[in-house]
Amino acid sequence: MASNRNSLSAPLHLSAMSLSSSLGHGLQATLAALRASRSGLSDQRFETVELATWIGHAAGVDEVVLPESLRAFECRNNRLAWLALQQDGILEALAAARARHGASRIGVFLGTSTSGILETEQAFRRRDDAGKLPADFHYRETHNTYSIADFVRHALQLEGPAVVVSTACSSSAKVFGNAQRMIAAGFIDAAVVGGVDSLCLTTLHGFHSLQLLSADPCKPYDATRNGLSIGEAAAFILLERADVHAARDNDVLLLGVGESADAHHMSAPHPEGLGARIAMRAAMQQAGLQASDIDYINLHGTATPSNDAAEAQAIAAEFGMVTPCSSTKGATGHTLGAAGGTEAIISALCIKHGLIPGGLNITQLDPALQVNYQLANRDQPIRRVLSNSFGFGGTNCSLLLGQRGAR
Repeated sequence: MASNRNSLSAPLHLSAMSLSSSLGHGLQATLAALRASRSGLSDQRFETVELATWIGHAAGVDEVVLPESLRAFECRNNRLAWLALQQDGILEALAAARARHGASRIGVFLGTSTSGILETEQAFRRRDDAGKLPADFHYRETHNTYSIADFVRHALQLEGPAVVVSTACSSSAKVFGNAQRMIAAGFIDAAVVGGVDSLCLTTLHGFHSLQLLSADPCKPYDATRNGLSIGEAAAFILLERADVHAARDNDVLLLGVGESADAHHMSAPHPEGLGARIAMRAAMQQAGLQASDIDYINLHGTATPSNDAAEAQAIAAEFGMVTPCSSTKGATGHTLGAAGGTEAIISALCIKHGLIPGGLNITQLDPALQVNYQLANRDQPIRRVLSNSFGFGGTNCSLLLGQRGAR
């Protein structure tokens, strides 16, 4: 194996992608919503939840029927994953990759925060008089954190290493690092990365108990922001070495991954964004780039007062008021363990289609946040995007994506 293939700095090709969220199913639906500045948030109720909040509800999940061979994995999370795998020809692309590399040479690295916990929540409501859970409840294939990777391995007939990362909101960004290291070490030749998180009672009531839910559509970086809107999404990306395919001008590559763990607090970010700065610097360093090389930053931007303030401090320190940035969570909601993968795909669409999406739901930018926040869409060439995902406990990850030749 050539030495450049063993290097973590060797770019990886985003060969295929698929995404399902409240913006719609597939890349074209997502791009159309972004171009129209249309949010997927709604004030519809979910399950038994009566909270005053808006959610990013993916349409059609309850109507999905899993194939008979995958029926043991029946739960909302895996139905959402299967729905995303039906989009954008990714099943065909993954089948071709399996033929190209071999089933044992493709890894599966996915992020989630709650997995199929809704299935457990519903099962507890169906306990018998003795408190026993129903016989048709399958913890291993549903609620178990690993279940999403097990489901995808079976669905795609893959035999390589499979890992689920559950580091809160950074989960499906950090999996890019796992895949990158495994490919560089020569254990695998390609990887399916991304994340899946679906709506459930635990996250909605949990964030409500933390007083972090907004009663209105979330408004990142707004002066009156008061909390987030929970969303759901399934995002899948096929990563391969960049030399596997013939070069095309609009190819999107993974140029750098930066991770940090500042461990400042169980749920609050470091007030000066220390971990965020370390992660962004690490991504740029791996890519051999500087702050002036970045065309757009997809912010973590959850719309909580402390999170946006901390991230803005980190952005201001590294990029000043120059680099355009925005949060797309006003469109998708915060998809938690799927946020990193969702926003990596959105970032790739920005590169492919020359779009900087304006942040939604904002009435007045917070003047204390000294960044170049975009309120309206901008059409311009985009070569490199930094995508931020920062989770509870100070688990931070920044991904640097770029066009082929953008190093």
